[in-house]
Amino acid sequence: MDMDKRPPAGGDGCLVGVIGIPVKIVAVLVVLPVRVVWELLVAGARAVHRHVLGPLYVHVVEPLLRALGWLLTTLLKLVFVWPWVGLWRYVLVPAGQGLAWVCRGLYGRVLAPSGRFLTDRVLRPLGEALAWLGRGGMRYLLAPLAKGVTWIGWALGMALFVWPWVALWRHVLTPVGRGIAWLAAVAYRYVLTPVGHGLVWLAVAVFRYLLRPVGLGLVWLVVALYRYLLRPVGLGLVWLVVALYRYVLTPLGQLLVWAWHVAGRIAGALWRGFKWVGWVLVGRPASWAYRHVLTPAGHAAREVWRTGRAAVREARATVRRALFGTPPVEPARSRARTLGSTTAADAAPADEISLPRRQG
Repeated sequence: MDMDKRPPAGGDGCLVGVIGIPVKIVAVLVVLPVRVVWELLVAGARAVHRHVLGPLYVHVVEPLLRALGWLLTTLLKLVFVWPWVGLWRYVLVPAGQGLAWVCRGLYGRVLAPSGRFLTDRVLRPLGEALAWLGRGGMRYLLAPLAKGVTWIGWALGMALFVWPWVALWRHVLTPVGRGIAWLAAVAYRYVLTPVGHGLVWLAVAVFRYLLRPVGLGLVWLVVALYRYLLRPVGLGLVWLVVALYRYVLTPLGQLLVWAWHVAGRIAGALWRGFKWVGWVLVGRPASWAYRHVLTPAGHAAREVWRTGRAAVREARATVRRALFGTPPVEPARSRARTLGSTTAADAAPADEISLPRRQG
């Protein structure tokens, strides 16, 4: 890792060289611990998420949420769904079917025969009689009476709503309107026209001798203020900002980026060193002990256990032969597990020996 590697500087002056060394020192002293703490926090957070939060969510939180959702769903159905379903299925539907049956029976047995009887025996004759009376009364009584009432109404309407307004318009409003029009024409010709001409002349004079010079002066003042004050000040501020960005902020940012990468490399090297030290101090001795001590000891203990179990089996077979005089038959499961079976990596399979053959 090259600690003296610096970011390429194109056209930087002595100011960057003067500021660079203290900024690099401070950045390394400040950023390196922050980067190391950040890497440790990230590793710890990943370990906690992998070994604590993940199993906790999978085995505790998720089943609890599922049970809670099922319980809430059941309670909501019990309160808001099942009562209304039961009411509809076992109360309203049977009641509606019963009412429909009653209405069909009432209509078929009572209302339809009654309606047919009333239509045939009462309403139809009554309607025919009323129609005959209406035709006769309309022709000989109501038509002349309607004509007379219509003429009287027309005369009253004209006398009340038409003739007075016609007379008012013809003998009152028309002369008054003509007089008002004559007065308006006289006022326009001898009053409004001279006053309008005077106001136009006044407005032209005010614009020509007052507003225009004032406007020109304000425009000249604004142009001079922009040209000799605002523009130089703005150019100076822009130059200052560009110089500050180019010769201060950009080198400082590059130095901070370089310091952050250097801190990352140092943190990575420290982490690899810690891993190597842990492997040398803990992992390699543990692996050596497991491979060269625990594994041979386990194999030896297994052989001792197998030898003792075989001796016990032989003694049990001998006692059984001495007591009963018949050779014992070993179960198939036991033979399959003991004849020539081994789990040792370096042990050769044993010879298959049956008890009757050894006895002979």
